[in-house]
Amino acid sequence: MNYCVVVVEYLRLITLSDLVDIVILSFILYKCINLLQWTNAAKVAKVLLIMVACMWVSYQLSLDAINFLLSKAMELGFLALVILFQPEIRRFFEQVGTSGRISLVRLFRDNGPSSEVERAIQETVEAYQEMSDNKVGALLVFERDVKLDNVISSGTAFQSTVNSELLKNLFYNKAPLHDGAVIVRRGKIVAAGCMLPMSDSMSLSKDLGMRHRAGLGMSERSDAVVAVVSEETGAISVMLRGTLRRHLSAATLNRVLRNELLPRQEEAQGGRVSRALAFWQGRAQRRGK
Repeated sequence: MNYCVVVVEYLRLITLSDLVDIVILSFILYKCINLLQWTNAAKVAKVLLIMVACMWVSYQLSLDAINFLLSKAMELGFLALVILFQPEIRRFFEQVGTSGRISLVRLFRDNGPSSEVERAIQETVEAYQEMSDNKVGALLVFERDVKLDNVISSGTAFQSTVNSELLKNLFYNKAPLHDGAVIVRRGKIVAAGCMLPMSDSMSLSKDLGMRHRAGLGMSERSDAVVAVVSEETGAISVMLRGTLRRHLSAATLNRVLRNELLPRQEEAQGGRVSRALAFWQGRAQRRGK
């Protein structure tokens, strides 16, 4: 009972400014957690949290030597986070230097897939259908949560929407960038001619070439979705989470990319809109008759 009284007394002390402070801090922490989830730094952050817990336990038990060692290790852990976040930090300061300010809406908005991703899928499927028919080799990587900045830096920077004609030109066998991979981030091409890590899998069929091994290696080391067209057979393949699916039709490729790259709620909403449009179109046609 006394505990409840104390809690009520504390709640009475909370002012409007305290609530605003808590909301803003919670939002910033939420965005920081999302940022950790989108990068490889998430593993380091988990280790840091474990070390913080261990430091608290060692402090409570008066284990001074262990507490001292853990505090020094924490300093190195934060340094590791800064190193891992170096590309994001650099882009942040570049934006500050070029624009003089950063829109808070742009800074804290959700970076989930949009209609641009859907258009990118449509253009990719169209290009892959034609390249498959003409046996033109292709290697396309759709970045998801794990950032591929190291891979992007190995190629030629691009800033372009995904266009089927552009993809066919990039992968044309006499084009200078046709041997590398094209990286797509949030529905836009950000690099071409990129080098991917090779898979060490011994179970990979010997009739598959370097594109398939590179695509599989990329899917083993990240959560990216990789689509390949074989130059020898024209077969379309998709690599995802270290697995390989071969001999896909254009329709199957479209379905796989939509399932993996589009959020379920957008697809559900899109389906409802399509069904509603079909319903009203049917009524209009019946009335016209």
